[in-house]
Amino acid sequence: MTQRAPEYPMIRSGGVDGMLVSFGDRLSEPANRAALAFRAAVEREGLDGIEETSSTLVSCFLRFDPLHLSHAALQAHLQGLLDSRDWYAAPMPEGRRFWRIPTVYGTELAPQLAQAAEAAGMSVEAAVTSLSEARVRVQALGFAPGQPYLGALPEAWDIPRQSQLTERVPEGALVVAIRQFVLFAVSAPTGWQHVGQTAATLFQPEAAQSILLRPGDEVQFIATDAETLNNMRRDPRGGAESEPIR
Repeated sequence: MTQRAPEYPMIRSGGVDGMLVSFGDRLSEPANRAALAFRAAVEREGLDGIEETSSTLVSCFLRFDPLHLSHAALQAHLQGLLDSRDWYAAPMPEGRRFWRIPTVYGTELAPQLAQAAEAAGMSVEAAVTSLSEARVRVQALGFAPGQPYLGALPEAWDIPRQSQLTERVPEGALVVAIRQFVLFAVSAPTGWQHVGQTAATLFQPEAAQSILLRPGDEVQFIATDAETLNNMRRDPRGGAESEPIR
């Protein structure tokens, strides 16, 4: 018997005090757009009883007070909001920013550029051009505080992650696989390929705005040299500059 594929958008309970609204079972631009736009709409409504929202690559999670707002009432409200428009074609939320982040590609600072370029069918020079010219969206934060997953890169970068872990990449490492960048907020092991290095500090708990990049922001990783990058390490943003997206 053929099992029927799930239909999206889909609302599911997430424990006693959670509700998950999903727009797909895999990453796509429309599903990510919908998740970001839907979360922003929920935030604007300010429904009493919702205590926290967050977004993933294709979903919006809501944490609520079940003593104040029942599962049935919240689900009915969310269903009405889902039915009110085509979220896959919704405008992106307001308040987004376009960031330019200086990045050293290759050298000993990012030693896997050559193997990633080979996997993408490019020369090292062409790879640097492709990666540094790409303007990518912060699709979600995860793994560590303030750590962004960004995409989508050109199709040539639909390369697999490594079968073996790299023992550790440093904070600020720019890694690539499956048409995505990940910019590391902490030093950690990874199966992604280390192609660039930045001086950006993504999480500063003592700052007024502790997280540098937000879901929906757009980023370009501008090529620079090692000496310039080293001089930027005195700047908490690592030389990153932003402007509003209008």
